[in-house]
Amino acid sequence: MGSKLGEKPHAMCMPYPAQGHINGMLKLAKLLHFKGFHITFIHSEFNYNRILTSGGHSSLQGLEDFRFEAIPDGLPPSDPTTTQDVPTLCLAVRNNMAAPFRELLKRLNEPSSGVPPVTCIISDNITSFTLEAAEEFGIPDVFFCSASACGYMGCIQYKALEERGLVPLKSMVKS
Repeated sequence: MGSKLGEKPHAMCMPYPAQGHINGMLKLAKLLHFKGFHITFIHSEFNYNRILTSGGHSSLQGLEDFRFEAIPDGLPPSDPTTTQDVPTLCLAVRNNMAAPFRELLKRLNEPSSGVPPVTCIISDNITSFTLEAAEEFGIPDVFFCSASACGYMGCIQYKALEERGLVPLKSMVKS
């Protein structure tokens, strides 16, 4: 891999904006960086600000070819010391993040951006809004599932478990 901007592959990593998803995607991004990729790791503004608050501005600085960007989730400001409401966040991700993601992708692909053009998108399997942007720009989009195998299978099988009356769990205490 040479030093010219166009020679280095550039992966945009878009995790679902929750800690477990971010941690798994960050590990993958670090592995890709080690293998020679330029990385743009995307946070929601809420999570980006939480990192800055807890670790200071230096916590998101470092290598010029591993960058962090933030896009809005469209939710009103909330307490940075707590997690966001999960159902509200799910709706916000689905309804509000596609346009800012597309704008960031467009900006990164401009010749004046100072980074190699984006050659692939790695999305959390919940952030499917990235597919339209990937198709629009002719860039492959790979889904990465950061959930544990047990958690993932639980989600997939939940409807069947519900139909069989096994969930939601009933209290085991007799009244």
